[in-house]
Amino acid sequence: MVLAASSGAAPSGSGLVDGKPIVFPLIGNYAYTNNYGDPRANGRHAGIDIENVPWRTPVVAAEAGRVRWWTTSARAGCMLYLYGKSGTTYLYIHLNNDLTEASEDSGGCTLGVAYAVSDGEKVTAGEQIGYAGDSGDAEGNHHLHFELHPDGGSDVNPFPYLNAAERLLFPGRIGAAFSLGVRGVPVAGGAGELELRATSVRWWPGGKWTPVVGERPVTLAVSKTAVVDTMLVGTIQGAARRLILAKTAQVVTAYTSSARITPAALRGEPGALLAARVTRPGGTTVAAAVPDDTIAEATDDVLLGPFAPVAPPERRYGI
Repeated sequence: MVLAASSGAAPSGSGLVDGKPIVFPLIGNYAYTNNYGDPRANGRHAGIDIENVPWRTPVVAAEAGRVRWWTTSARAGCMLYLYGKSGTTYLYIHLNNDLTEASEDSGGCTLGVAYAVSDGEKVTAGEQIGYAGDSGDAEGNHHLHFELHPDGGSDVNPFPYLNAAERLLFPGRIGAAFSLGVRGVPVAGGAGELELRATSVRWWPGGKWTPVVGERPVTLAVSKTAVVDTMLVGTIQGAARRLILAKTAQVVTAYTSSARITPAALRGEPGALLAARVTRPGGTTVAAAVPDDTIAEATDDVLLGPFAPVAPPERRYGI
């Protein structure tokens, strides 16, 4: 397939596109090396291989744009083009074509197997567009081959762009409904907020527990009607933020209220996620009863806009 030229702004040498970082093309904590330009059996390596990626890991849009499927290359397998609004074209290669982890190739390059969006669909930055796999000549080696083409022309080294990229907390389309589970160790709380050193997240609909990059700090606002583990109630109700001693901290899971996805929520910015329930294994929960004067301006509408409260995710999905 020939890449059509575009009049959009080309990426810079600093790893930015139109002066901004791209979104890292996978959700999760996956490493990569600078293997761009390496000699291969069929010529120079034109992208970066992000290796050791579990089967069907979410693949996301590096920027807003339009996607095109490409399914006729024996070497690339199930492949996707993202034509970014900046004019940059991104290639996602070796997407999934299996119905099981056995690499049986029986799923094909189809919606729901290789692709998460329809051919030709417009997408927002960070929206899931595919599933990682081992199609084409990657059989048995689940990974993502990622290319970057300024102005739809020749490939450039994606390494600096991946280094500068934003790693989102979870994937999603801006404006779509979601709820989230965040698992980690509580490190601070007060004034109606709880900060976790998050180690994994799960999103609904369609997600699974996925490791985050390192141990990522995530600060959630706590709903006035939230149900919270008794270990944390006093801390959250306090008028001022205070640290939680590491020796007393235990892993907890915070489940958010149903809301609409915003860029701030995808990034997990402080206050952009509203916790409706906070639990820990073997613990007990009570109503948080966070005083209005404690949470100050952090009301539901200010944080996330209108939303319809729903049952916590573990009740709705049987977890």
